[in-house]
Amino acid sequence: MGIFDRVGQLVRSQPATSKALAPESNQQMLEAHLSSLLASLLTMAWFVEARDPYTGGHLWRVSRFALLLAETSGLNKAQAAQISLGGFLHDLGKIGIPDAILGKTSRLTDDEYDVIKTHPEMGFRMLGGHPLADFVKDAVLLHHERPDGKGYPRGLLEDEIPLMAKIVGLCDAFDAMTSSRPYRSGMPIEKALSIIESNLGTQFDAKLGSLFIDLGRQKQLDLIVGYSDDGIPLEQCQACGLTLVIHKEHKAGDHLFCRQCTGEFVLDDVNGSLSPIATGRRGSASDLEPHLDQQLIANTVKQSIAAMPITDLTQAVMSNFKSS
Repeated sequence: MGIFDRVGQLVRSQPATSKALAPESNQQMLEAHLSSLLASLLTMAWFVEARDPYTGGHLWRVSRFALLLAETSGLNKAQAAQISLGGFLHDLGKIGIPDAILGKTSRLTDDEYDVIKTHPEMGFRMLGGHPLADFVKDAVLLHHERPDGKGYPRGLLEDEIPLMAKIVGLCDAFDAMTSSRPYRSGMPIEKALSIIESNLGTQFDAKLGSLFIDLGRQKQLDLIVGYSDDGIPLEQCQACGLTLVIHKEHKAGDHLFCRQCTGEFVLDDVNGSLSPIATGRRGSASDLEPHLDQQLIANTVKQSIAAMPITDLTQAVMSNFKSS
C-alpha cells in the first residue's frame, strides 16, 4: 500500500464531521476522492519540510497562524480553511532546492539566496495540473510578495497581492523570526511582533499586520510558536541542537533519531508529556529516513473537508480539468 493510500485509509477511518448529502454513498465516495487529492498535496509538502531538519513543524505553524489570522480578519470558516491549506503548502517548491543550500548551517550567500528565491515559481509549476491547484496557487506562488513592490517573484504592489498570499506571507515571516536556526536562536514573540509593526505597509499588509500583532499581544500565538502540532512542543537534540519532532502517534518507549548527528533518543513519559532521552547510541541509515506524520496529514485533510463546502471543492476540481 502506497503512502497516499495509507493516509487516505487513515482519513476514512476517523469519524465523519461533515454533513451527509443524499445519496449518502455518493457523498462518501466524493469525500474519499477529495480527501485523497488533498492528502497527495499535503504529503508532498510534508516531505519537502522533512528535507530540512531545522524547520520541524514550520508548515503546521504557518497553517495555524494563517487560520487564526483569517478568522480574526472576518473571513468565513470555508475561506479561513482554504487559506490555512495554503499555509501548509506554501513551500512546495523547495523540493527543487539543493540540499546543500536548504540545509546549510550558516547564513546564505547572495547567490544561494537567489536559488532559494526560485521556490515560489517552482512550486507553482509543481502544482501544474493538480485538480486542486487553483485552491492554493496564490499561497504557493505569491507568499513572498510585499506591499511596497520589493517582493518576489513578480514584484506586485499591495492592491495586486491576493489576500491568501498576504496572510500566508506574514505568517511565514513571523515563524521564520521566532524559529531557531543553526546560526541563531529564534526571537522572542514580542521582538518579532515589533519588527512586523515597524514594517507595516512596506513588507507586511498594514491591516492584517495590526490584527496579527494584536493576536500576539493577547497571547493567542503562544501555543503555536515552538510547537509542531496541537499540544506537542518542539524538542532539541542535546548534542547538536537540531529540532526533534514528536508525532501524536508516538508513545513512551518509541525511538527518535537526530538527522544531523545521528544520535538515538528514547521517548519517556514525564508528567504526562513525552520527552526524548539520549541513549548514547547512533542510528543507522534506515533509522534516519523521515517518517511521514500520517496523523497530522489525516487530521488536516479531515478538518479541511469539514470546513469547506464539498460543492466548492468539486467545482475547483472540474474547473481545473476544463482548463487543462
